[in-house]
Amino acid sequence: MVLNKLKKMFSDDEDNLMGTEDEYYSVSEDEALKEADKTGNKMILMEPRAYSESQQIADHLKNRNSVVVNLKRVTSAQAKRIIDFLSGCIYSIGGKMQKIGVGIYLCTPKNVNIQGKISDDAEKTKNEETEIEW
Repeated sequence: MVLNKLKKMFSDDEDNLMGTEDEYYSVSEDEALKEADKTGNKMILMEPRAYSESQQIADHLKNRNSVVVNLKRVTSAQAKRIIDFLSGCIYSIGGKMQKIGVGIYLCTPKNVNIQGKISDDAEKTKNEETEIEW
């Protein structure tokens, strides 16, 4: 029932391009969340405290969910191991990883496009120093 309503709301037919307000609100939040669980439309935020939590992050990616990983709660050695493991997982599913801050990474499966880039302040300073030397 929910899927039929969503298909109707998002069909290519110009008459049905915009669903009515009643159709929009007839889908409860619980139903929408259940549908998101099935289709992998979630953004998961994770702060692993040990390398052993890497597999849980990989499982989210396999289920087509995007994951923001904050590595500030692990040692630098553990962070390196986690990044190495996730890099292999992401490669195997055709996804992408992008650094969005110091120790914070956005990991996405193949079904998600990432647009734009966040530059690192350290990278900006390094580039400015290089420009001065030239």
